Amino acid sequence: MDLPGKEIIDLLTYLLPGFIAAAVLFNLTPSPRPATFERLVQALIFTILIQVGVLLVRWTGAWIGEHGLALGVWSENSRLVWSVVLAIALGVLLARFTNHDTLHRVFRRWRITFQTSYSSEWYGAFSQNNGYVVLHLGGQRRIYGWPEEWPSTPDSGHFVLAQTEWLDGEKVIPAAGVKRVLVRASEVEMVEFMNPVLSGKE
Repeated sequence: MDLPGKEIIDLLTYLLPGFIAAAVLFNLTPSPRPATFERLVQALIFTILIQVGVLLVRWTGAWIGEHGLALGVWSENSRLVWSVVLAIALGVLLARFTNHDTLHRVFRRWRITFQTSYSSEWYGAFSQNNGYVVLHLGGQRRIYGWPEEWPSTPDSGHFVLAQTEWLDGEKVIPAAGVKRVLVRASEVEMVEFMNPVLSGKE
């Protein structure tokens, strides 16, 4: 059944805070973009949470006004502004939790789940790494360095390595005069995450 134009506009206006929160979340995390229907469901869930937050803000403002501190008159513009503010805040908060595995870590302790919030094991390994890496390239080449940036997936993107050294057997060849090295992820056959103590560099 086709909805009239006004009803579509009203629906999109109602869901707008949820879409804003989802856009912030997806732009601050490496998670793959869901299908259209899943985006709509997420936007609806986010919108409900945001509307609850708006109600709490309104009730808090009214309570403060009753106790002698007038904050102004609540209006449709006030509701819109607070919806956008809370949408951005929700998106940023969820991105923070996703990128640091915050909620899933708590749920794993409670044995509710064994999953992580990372988009893949690849991204999770690099997110939790706090040390140097050795990248194994084709032709038995190995390069050692500090990963300043890394790709979200192993089949696309590039590594940005600083403080690099080439490893040839037991011999270490410093990359003299080189500030950073850009390595294509598709050329990497294996990654070693070095223990900071064993690597001799903190």
